[in-house]
Amino acid sequence: MTVPNPSEDRVTGDDGAWALTAVITQLRRSLRSSVREEFAWESLPMAQVEFLQRLAREPGLRIGDLARKHRMANNTVSTLVNQMVRGGLVAREPVPGDKRAVQVRLTQEGRGRLDAWTRANERRISAALAGLDAQQRAAIDAAVPALGVLAERLDEHG
Repeated sequence: MTVPNPSEDRVTGDDGAWALTAVITQLRRSLRSSVREEFAWESLPMAQVEFLQRLAREPGLRIGDLARKHRMANNTVSTLVNQMVRGGLVAREPVPGDKRAVQVRLTQEGRGRLDAWTRANERRISAALAGLDAQQRAAIDAAVPALGVLAERLDEHG
């Protein structure tokens, strides 16, 4: 991977934001295509992976909650959840005290598929990290907490 050159194809004047966007985009693309050696696109689409990850962190969300958190339309989320229910990855359960509402939870199959997908990603990242020198590895290790905070801020503020 080459380090992005801020003078090329830059849209804004913020070199740091541009470089980070370029690297994250390339990293996501590389990881997604690499993990597909174990998980074909059609067997576990990224939208389903993202929902499984969310439901692992926040079990029992309603369709509207998932839609809001993923910035998607309710009907789009409902369609995706229906596909995941048919695939055995999630289950719809009644919300106690609200006969009209349902919550979505991971099934054992969904948890297993998410765990397998996560392990496949960890193997690929670990292998790539092993090829870095100590200074590069230390820089990545030091950046991870700040990147987590950045992700949270982006989620909060859109």
